[in-house]
Amino acid sequence: MRKILAIISERGYWGVELTGPMTKLERAGYTLTFATPKGVRPGALPPSYDEQFWDPPLAGYVNSRFDVDQVRLIKDSPKLDNPINISQWMPERPYMSAPDYPQKWDAYVAAVRQCQEELSDFAGLLLVGGSGPIIDVANNQRVHDIMLGFYKLQKPIAAICYGIAALVFARDFNERTPLIRGKHVTGHCIEYDYLDGTGFLGTDLNIGPPPYALEYLLRDAVGPTGQYHGNVGKKTSVIVDYPFITARSLQCSHEFGEQFVNVLDKGLRRYGW
Repeated sequence: MRKILAIISERGYWGVELTGPMTKLERAGYTLTFATPKGVRPGALPPSYDEQFWDPPLAGYVNSRFDVDQVRLIKDSPKLDNPINISQWMPERPYMSAPDYPQKWDAYVAAVRQCQEELSDFAGLLLVGGSGPIIDVANNQRVHDIMLGFYKLQKPIAAICYGIAALVFARDFNERTPLIRGKHVTGHCIEYDYLDGTGFLGTDLNIGPPPYALEYLLRDAVGPTGQYHGNVGKKTSVIVDYPFITARSLQCSHEFGEQFVNVLDKGLRRYGW
């Protein structure tokens, strides 16, 4: 029960959005078990360990020397070797057009139930941010089933930056209602979105701005009884509305980790609103 499952994109994570919470969790006695969509070793986005990286929306250098050093230590560490392959761990939901669909659906449900029972070995879930999750985490059905497992167990689900997008799409297949409906959350606000330069590890592709405004998705997903908090103008934005812990962007990474530990060890259920 002192293990945290950390899901990381294979298309690039933002360095401190891993090392910030990771450092706080490890100091509190937790170990991180890493998982990626297809079992590929995750890589840090180069701008996230460049002290001279200039962030256009914020008009400033956003990577401290301390954070850069921490990211450089972990990005090539054996800790990230051999992550769990989520595509082999969690089953794929069958198409309704598949032959023998009822039998395949029953088999899928049974397999998911078994995999979700295995999540009881973990104390919580961490979804690491960066641009990569846009590609292979946000709308990944297998990731959603993992999140649903933690939700059913009422264990904390912590997400930062674009890792939060998975909270919008994760929902029971029958009810189709966001897990975060009625909750208070934060996330990458539109003021922080790039107008150009959104890229991914392992490709020269520049898709310009992000393909969606995460703030707008979150505002819609929480519904009229929940609330999105951008906290524009404040250095950090971390919200706890149990079982969810959300953090706006990289500047929040250390506070995000602190509150994750407070949720796990001190029973914190509400913070930041």
